[in-house]
Order: sequence, then structure tokens, then C-alpha cells
Amino acid sequence: MNDLAPASFPNVQGLVGTWRRFGQVGPVYEIVSVGDARPDGDWMMRIRVLETREEVDYRLADILDDPREH
Repeated sequence: MNDLAPASFPNVQGLVGTWRRFGQVGPVYEIVSVGDARPDGDWMMRIRVLETREEVDYRLADILDDPREH
């Protein structure tokens, strides 16, 4: 895993354990781990969907577009 984050992204490790929602009305998910850097400069993150407990990979750029859950 590459640990050099692009300057335009926040500290990716600091997002682990935080909660977000898919869009304004979608399911809530937890960010559970940092994945690999992508060739396009984005990162893949592992998330767990609260409703289903399913874990999937999700792009950091998409996570940053989703609202935070408190």
C-alpha cells in the first residue's frame, strides 16, 4: 500500500472509523480501512454499509462527496 496521499485529499487514515451517508438520503456507511492508491491519484477505501453489514471498496473521491454522519 502506498501511503503518500495527494495534497488535494485529507489524511486518508484519519477517515477510518468515521461515518458517511450515500448522498442526502442513502444508507449510512463506516469507513473501515485504507486501500490502495489508484493510478489516477485517487484512493480505494473499504467501507461497511450499516444496514446490510456488507463490506465493499469505494473511491475516496466519492466518499468526500458524501455527507458526514454525526
